[in-house]
Amino acid sequence: MSDEASANILVPVGESPTLRNTVAYAVQIAHDRAAEMGQTATIHFVYPAVWRTVEPTRADKFERARELLDRVEVWAEEDLGDDEEGSSTESAVDVETAVVGSEEYLFSPADFARVILEYANDHALERIVVDPEYQPGGNAPMLRPLEFELAKSGLTVEEAPVERPARRGVLVGRESLEQYLIVFGASYLFYLTLGGFSGTFDLVTGAISAGVVALVLGKISFKGQPSFLEIPRKTARLLLYTPYLLWEITKANVTLAYVILHPRLPIDPQMVQFRAAVWEDLPATTLANSITLTPGTLTVEVSQREFYIHSLTEDSREDLLDGALERAVRFVFYGRAAARISSPRERDAKREEQQITEPEMTPSAGSQGDESG
Repeated sequence: MSDEASANILVPVGESPTLRNTVAYAVQIAHDRAAEMGQTATIHFVYPAVWRTVEPTRADKFERARELLDRVEVWAEEDLGDDEEGSSTESAVDVETAVVGSEEYLFSPADFARVILEYANDHALERIVVDPEYQPGGNAPMLRPLEFELAKSGLTVEEAPVERPARRGVLVGRESLEQYLIVFGASYLFYLTLGGFSGTFDLVTGAISAGVVALVLGKISFKGQPSFLEIPRKTARLLLYTPYLLWEITKANVTLAYVILHPRLPIDPQMVQFRAAVWEDLPATTLANSITLTPGTLTVEVSQREFYIHSLTEDSREDLLDGALERAVRFVFYGRAAARISSPRERDAKREEQQITEPEMTPSAGSQGDESG
């Protein structure tokens, strides 16, 4: 490990009750290390993105991320000021902030670890300090597997030894009340739909059952904080999507029945791979299940944005690459404007064209230089 690299620190950040103390700890060890080595140390605070660049709500989420990084930078400057006042040794600690992973679909701890390690490699960083309450995936418990993935890289990974807030007190805080209410409401409605709305027994037992479900699953049912304003809109769009999906399933059933009953059985099974323009768990799951429910296509695997689909006929592949289902799912989760997007086939063709054009531009520029010389 080089001395220069060991003086620098990488700190992944996100909203957490111990973030402030983690920043103070990182500043302290960077300041001490810089004073000891007589050189400048740099603390890199990075925010792994949980949105995508083409997501309709990306601007608001990016703004919140920048606000958090600005707040972290202010905290670090305050701590550095305190350290300098109490020390006679001149040292320098710089602070850098960045948002990473906005171009990718970060789902698993390995995904978050990968973008963090890519940043560390790009900036020659060999020490990572982790907030003990840091959860990059929202409410999903990812910290331990994230630390494991980071440690596999060979870098020094340290959990900040800061005091964690007491877990005693009110079970439902203001930040989680919406999650519990939404889970309770959805569970209660589902129970009454199955059991009936008229009987007192059903109303009481439904409320009890929904309460138990909300207490057990309320904190882990959402990735991030849900919005009471957005959920009704998505629900309404989902109600519009349901008959459309049923119509697509019906058409595919008729087509598949024709293929099966045809004397020559004109099937052409192939695997298809395409990069979908959907992000986050629920939209990706909805698209994958919609493809599977449509006869003639089966979702085999989803890795980040890459969908691997088994198709039975050429027509089913054509329909898939035309992007009708993808646009419908984008309409449900991102709104009407997001449905106006090019198809997977058009996007793939554009990428191929760019890959062909870019290599050709370099030789032509060189040949022009030779001619001018």
